Amino acid sequence: MTPSATSLARNRHHPLLRRLLIAAIATADTTEQTATEDVAGDEAVTSIDDEGTTSFDDEQLVTELDDPPLTTLSEADRDGLIFMREEEKLALDVYQELYDVWGLRIFDNISKAEQTHTDSVRTLLDRYDISDPAFDQPAGVFTNADLQALYDELVASGSESTTEALLVGALIGDLDIADLQARASDEAAIALVYSNLEKGFRNHLRAFMGQLDANDTAYTPSYISQDDFDAIIASPVERGNGR
Repeated sequence: MTPSATSLARNRHHPLLRRLLIAAIATADTTEQTATEDVAGDEAVTSIDDEGTTSFDDEQLVTELDDPPLTTLSEADRDGLIFMREEEKLALDVYQELYDVWGLRIFDNISKAEQTHTDSVRTLLDRYDISDPAFDQPAGVFTNADLQALYDELVASGSESTTEALLVGALIGDLDIADLQARASDEAAIALVYSNLEKGFRNHLRAFMGQLDANDTAYTPSYISQDDFDAIIASPVERGNGR
C-alpha cells in the first residue's frame, strides 16, 4: 500500500525521508536561518506575486553573481549543490505531475516558480564547473536513488486525493527548508541563492497551508521545528529587504 503524504509527514523514520534527513545533517552548518531573514541583493533576484509565488530572475541572478569572487568550493558545498539541483527538480516535477492529475492552480503557479528555482542552482553548477546531475533528465527521473524513490512515493500519495496532493506540497516545502538550512554555506554566491530558495519555500509553504486550512486539514512539520513552522505560517508573504 502506498504511504500517504500524511503518514510520510508524520513519520521522520520513514526510510527514504530518514536517509535524506541524515544526509542533510551530515553536511549541516551551525548557521541558523530565521523565518524573516533577508540577504543583500535578494530583491533584485526574485519576484513575488500576491499569492507568494516566488520566482528567480535569471538575468538579475547572473548579474548579482558577477560580484562575489570565484573560489574553490569545499566538498560539502559541491555535494550540496548537486543534491539541491535534483531536490529542486523533484519539487518541480512533483508539482507539475499533481497539476496534471488535479488541475489545481496552486500547482501550476508554483511549478513555474520551481523551474526558476532549479535553474538558479544550475547557474551555480555552471559557475563552479560542476557536472549537472539533471542534464537531459526527463521529468520524474533522478540520478539520486533516494530522490527517485521519494518522487515516486510523493506522486503516488498526491494522486490519491486533492487533500493528499496539498499535503505533499506542504511536505516538500518543509523538507526543502530543512535541507537548505542544513547545507548553509559561507560562500557568498551560494548563500545568495540558498537564502532566496529558502524564502521561496517559506512563501510556498504559506500558500499550501492556506489551501489546507480552507479544507480544515492540518499539517504537522517533520523537518523544521514546530516553532519555526508556526513562525512562518503566522507571518505574511516575504517580499525581500523588509518590504
